[in-house]
Parts: sequence; C-alpha cells; structure tokens
Amino acid sequence: MARITSANAFMVDLEPKVVRTDAIQSFKSQETIFVVLCDGDGARGMGYSYTIGDGGASILALLKETLLPRLMGQEADRIEAIWQDLLFCSHATAVGPIMSLGLAAIDTALWDMRGCKTGLALHVLAGGAKTSVPMYTTEGGWLHLPPEALAEDAKAAKAAGFLGSKIKIGTPSIAGDTARLETVRMALGDEYEIMTDANQSMTAAEALRRVPMLERLGIAWFEEPLPSDDIAGHRRLQAQSCVPVAVGESLYSPGQFADYVAADACGIVQADVARVGGITPWLKIAHMAEAHNIAICPHFLMELHVSLVCAVPNAPWLEYIPQLEDIASPMARDGGRALAPEQPGLGIDWDHDKLAALTVAGSAFEIRERAQ
Repeated sequence: MARITSANAFMVDLEPKVVRTDAIQSFKSQETIFVVLCDGDGARGMGYSYTIGDGGASILALLKETLLPRLMGQEADRIEAIWQDLLFCSHATAVGPIMSLGLAAIDTALWDMRGCKTGLALHVLAGGAKTSVPMYTTEGGWLHLPPEALAEDAKAAKAAGFLGSKIKIGTPSIAGDTARLETVRMALGDEYEIMTDANQSMTAAEALRRVPMLERLGIAWFEEPLPSDDIAGHRRLQAQSCVPVAVGESLYSPGQFADYVAADACGIVQADVARVGGITPWLKIAHMAEAHNIAICPHFLMELHVSLVCAVPNAPWLEYIPQLEDIASPMARDGGRALAPEQPGLGIDWDHDKLAALTVAGSAFEIRERAQ
C-alpha cells in the first residue's frame, strides 16, 4: 500500500449564479476549499468542501495545523481508518461544521484517488445502483421571487425535462406561502412535483398551520420546517403530516441522522456530503436510511452528489443548483436527468488554469511527509 506523501490546499471564492435568498439567509458566495493528495506511487486525488460565504479560513486553518499533518504517512487505501483517526485526533472540535467540512475535503480526495487507481467511477466504486437520476431545480424558487416568476421558471424547467421544482417558503404569513405554491401548482398541473423548503424558519405551531395547505397542493416534502436540533418538534410534525418532513442539510454526523430516524422524526433524509464529513459517512447515512425504507435526497453539490445518488438504490432525486461551471465542465445531463460520470474517481473535469486564477490570495499551502 502507498502512503500519503504530500497535500496541497487552497480556496476559491465563487459568486452565486443568481441571487439566492431563503427565510433566514442569503447565499453570499461559495468558498470552495480544495485538497489535493499525492501518494508514494505518484497517484493523485482531488477533493473539496464549501461554505456559503464565511468560515473558509477556519477550515483551511484546521487542515493546515491539524488534519493534513496527521494524514502524512498514512496508507491511502485505508479510508475508513483515516477518517476515524482524523476525527478523533481533534475530537473536541467534533461534531460540528468546521471539522466535518475539513474532513470532507480530505475524504473526497481519498475516494478520488481510489477511483483513479482502480479505474472505477465513483458511482460504481460506491455501489453502482444506477447510471442516471431525475433532477428537480431549486435555482428559480428563491424566496425573494414573486409567485409569477416562480411559475415561469417551473414551466421552463418542465419544458427542459425536469420533473420538479423546489419553492422556498417562510414568508411572514401563511397567505404568502400559499400564494407562492398555488401559483406554481395551477401553472404546472398535478403531475409536476413541488418541493418546499422553510430553512428552519418556523415555530412548531406555524409549521403545523401550513400542513393542510401543503397536503391539499400535493407537495412532495416539507424541508427543514423547524430548527435542526428540534428532533422532538420534527417528530410531532411528522406524526401529524401526510407530507414527508425532510431534514439533514444542517446535520453534521451519521449519529445526528440516526437520532432523527430512531425518533420517527423525518420522512426524507438530505445528507450533504460536505457537511457530514465526506463520502465515507454519507454512504453510512444512505444505507441506514435504506434499511429504514427512507429516501435520501441530498442538499446542493450536484456535481459530486450525482455519483453518490447513483451509487445507492434509495436516492430518487438530485437537486439542481449549478455553481461550479466557472471552474469545471458542466455536469452531464439528458434533459431533466443527470448522468453519472464515467471517468475514474469523482469524475469532475476541473479547469486547473481557472482554479489557479481564482485562488484566494494567501490561501494556498503545502504539507509534505517528513523524511524518516
């Protein structure tokens, strides 16, 4: 087995393609943290993680001072052992976003390296359940958009082959949310799926008030209605709703998902591969959900998630939010279906010249294995 001999890390700051607002925040930028690993055989793997505008420097500091030095000399093929070792070497900072986002950049690089060394695409390496997946679009459903604009975007998406749209809710009144969803439903018909996302903005009472309206309009799911740590509230809401409650965008470990599943507090899990710490824990969450007959519909990062949702049998959707097209070739599509990359590893075709040009000044560094 070959040992990890060097690591490079850097950050690229990407502006959103469109204005992105929800009930609690605006997407300022995508701080994209990259890790490039090399082993003693000369093999290379490139992984990444992200924030939506703040905290990238903290992730880079954790990588530089703790995680990447600890990684040097470890056997690249032992991905599970590496993940556990890095988690526990700084266990006081886990579970939480900074640790998980740092681990994810390393873990995805290790899986990329494994794929490149074996010649296998990630969706095959991780399970190989299917080769394509339907998409729904979130890009035209942001909260600042009026109902008519939501409907026009959904009609364009349907014409392009998409099977669903996500609409942000959480306006000050139930009437405002109702107007948004009714306009889209009337324009698109009953066969088109409409997902909703409240982004943790509601009290339990306000969320429950919206359930009859969501049921009447045939909504596919009610995402993050309550704060992410309110498992009991989500359990009560799930028990009183025919619309599945979706959670996971703001959870950071398999154990947090296990708590939700054990409490019957969700109908759909939405693990984000970066926010849970990488591909290694993401697959555990996906298979735990499968064992409980629950779908996994991950949040954001479509260029990476396309391979993961095609790896497992219980992932019916991919969320469409394009963000990497300035630094990578567009994700392969066939109308409203995303196609799993066939190239070895992550299958993302990075534009290294653009990455170099867009690297944030002072963010890049290298760690090397010390001579024995």
